[in-house]
Amino acid sequence: MVMQLYKSNRSVGKTLMEDTFLDAEFTTKPAKTFSSQTVSRRHFLQFLGAAAGTAAMSGTLVACSQGTVSEPESSTSAETTTRTSLVRLSSVVTPQDGGLYDDLLPDFERQTGYQVELTTGEDVYGPARSGQADVVLSHYGHEDAQAFVQDGLGQWPQTVFFNQHTLLGPPSDPARVQDLTDLVEAFRRIARTESPFVVNNAEGIKYLTDVLWEAAGSPAKEGWYSDQGVQGQDATAKAAQQGGYVLWGLTPFLRTQKQNRLELQPLVLNDPLLQRIMVTVAVNPNRVPGVNVTGAEAFEQYLLDPVTQARIHTFRLPGIDEQIWWPAGRNNAAYALPKS
Repeated sequence: MVMQLYKSNRSVGKTLMEDTFLDAEFTTKPAKTFSSQTVSRRHFLQFLGAAAGTAAMSGTLVACSQGTVSEPESSTSAETTTRTSLVRLSSVVTPQDGGLYDDLLPDFERQTGYQVELTTGEDVYGPARSGQADVVLSHYGHEDAQAFVQDGLGQWPQTVFFNQHTLLGPPSDPARVQDLTDLVEAFRRIARTESPFVVNNAEGIKYLTDVLWEAAGSPAKEGWYSDQGVQGQDATAKAAQQGGYVLWGLTPFLRTQKQNRLELQPLVLNDPLLQRIMVTVAVNPNRVPGVNVTGAEAFEQYLLDPVTQARIHTFRLPGIDEQIWWPAGRNNAAYALPKS
């Protein structure tokens, strides 16, 4: 698990992190929260930013005007003010590896006055259960998401964007699938040419493979289709050894390529079958103490803002021309969407 404190005074696309970890719980409740049904998106974000700034100024005025206040009490007041301006985000690593957070989080901080404390890892709902997060971002199918919401610890998930699986293959591309936008057709070509295909048994990807096999007409598997029970990086290593194809997430592939380069490259990207939807889950303050409710709602509203959704659509990871992030705000119920 990695915790990072984003700085709001950086330019978009620049990564400037501090090794400063703020572990204390929130103790100050927001004076008022607003529903997206009654307040416009612009006014909502402006109010939240103003509220954070007002709280900081109030803390300063109290410290300056009460000359008899002891130093420990003044320090406590300052800490409380800092906490109300901080949004604690517990997230899977995918948006960080895919460059999206480096683009979105500084923009969110500039618009609202909040600062984001980002914690990344696989167990993203664990910190939220223990009161160390205000909002969680994960894949919709994360193994802990359903239990977290059904246990009453989180609000209903809001879909925010899709990330991307990809069909990887050797540079020689014997099945001639590069740049196809139809993943089923790519699978057919692999089967027709009997080019090696290694099954990635990672959760969700094996299921997708079964869908492709059925959609391609259930071709005979002998001589090209290899299921050795491997998954993730082990599956890609097998595919590289055999000069074959494999399905995997684009961002983990790019990350591992930096550590151990394989003779594979992304060949098929732009089929909706390759997209994986991601959601935010705001932590329920009635079940978990110390939640920054207003900050969590501001973050969710920012991600669903049409301007942000358009920003996600146009974002490109350096070195990859194709789109790898897709906006998903439209998949929410109308009540959850910002009002213009």
